[in-house]
Amino acid sequence: MSAALPTVPVLHSEWIKIRSLRGTFGALIAILVATAGIQTLTAALIGDAEAGSMGDDPLFAAYYGLLFGQVAAIAFGANALSAEFHNGGVRTSLTAVPNRTRFYLSKMAAVGGAALLMGQITGLVTFVAGQQFMGPYALELGGPGTLRAIFGSGLYLMLMTLFAAGLTAVLRSATAVLSLLIPFVLMVSFIIGAKAAGVAQYLPDRAGQLVMHQEMTGDLGPWTGLGVMALWTAAALIGGWLAVRRRDA
Repeated sequence: MSAALPTVPVLHSEWIKIRSLRGTFGALIAILVATAGIQTLTAALIGDAEAGSMGDDPLFAAYYGLLFGQVAAIAFGANALSAEFHNGGVRTSLTAVPNRTRFYLSKMAAVGGAALLMGQITGLVTFVAGQQFMGPYALELGGPGTLRAIFGSGLYLMLMTLFAAGLTAVLRSATAVLSLLIPFVLMVSFIIGAKAAGVAQYLPDRAGQLVMHQEMTGDLGPWTGLGVMALWTAAALIGGWLAVRRRDA
């Protein structure tokens, strides 16, 4: 496996792909714009109306915009991988990097690293910008759970990105992954949660979002919940690796 680890030139080439594809790079930037923008707008409109106006859990309410920003994270992960399967792009990539494991790990490292960096910036900007409009209900930076939520939100966005990327490597279609994941995180997960609370806590999005909660319910804590999401992501990444190794380019 050591011979298949990413190298600096391969990682650099993968970053160039991300930066040069307008739709992929736009989705990366949209993680910040959608999350912080919606959070700030919502807080400006209703944030200081009354206690609990943005949700029962004030810390999770500080990341209301992330429910929409995660859609951009899914789009970024899916587009970054699906670009390889358009017009024989993967054949060109494998000509340059014949070792399929190195190619795949480099791709995921570049995608995950970009998502993590953008996620951490997004987590901080979203919290600080949104709290400016909360009036007497604003949370202080460094208050109980806030630093964990800021850091954890960036990890959550990275894991969601890689989850989408791994599924795209399996299905070879961004459209299919977007059609599955976006309705799931926006609607299906909440419907299941209303009907089967015990099972729903182990769904990837609901488990991962616990790191941004101040009040915990159920069996999982903030970091164990993020760990459950990491397992879902690992399963998708392993599935994607097997697909890249075994399928014809």
